[in-house]
Amino acid sequence: MSPPPRPWAASGLVWVALALVLAGALAFSVARSSGTLTPSERAAALDADLKCPSCESISVADSTAATAASVRQVVLARVRQGQSDQQIEQFLVSRYGPSILLRPPVSGLTALVWVVPLLAGAGGLGGLGLFFWRRRRPVVVGVTAADRALVERALAEDAGGGAPSRSGP
Repeated sequence: MSPPPRPWAASGLVWVALALVLAGALAFSVARSSGTLTPSERAAALDADLKCPSCESISVADSTAATAASVRQVVLARVRQGQSDQQIEQFLVSRYGPSILLRPPVSGLTALVWVVPLLAGAGGLGGLGLFFWRRRRPVVVGVTAADRALVERALAEDAGGGAPSRSGP
């Protein structure tokens, strides 16, 4: 007896389609982000990564506070002077402290904060995949001669119309 046909959703076609969509989205985002930025665009990108010194968890770009306006002016002036993003961030960290960065620099400890959850998620997904893969495989149970004899005896008793007798252990 052949196994039942698998529906199209269970086949590899869904995974291939998903991979194609993902590859297309990545290619589109890379194509859009290429090119040089104007000084104003660079300053705006930096402003979005800097925390307002007088606000709670709001970027300099989103804040209307006077200190945020001051930071925006400093950033734009330094971008126009030709400083790199790292130089501007270092200046602001020396002036306001590391809390000015919305994205803290990656170090050994902060890298663990990002890597451990990713590894845990990958391990969990792998475990689920293994569980469902093992569950999907049919269990092959061998029939012994004792099993066949038991079934034949039960069928013979059923055909005889009598109640099954309890012989054996």
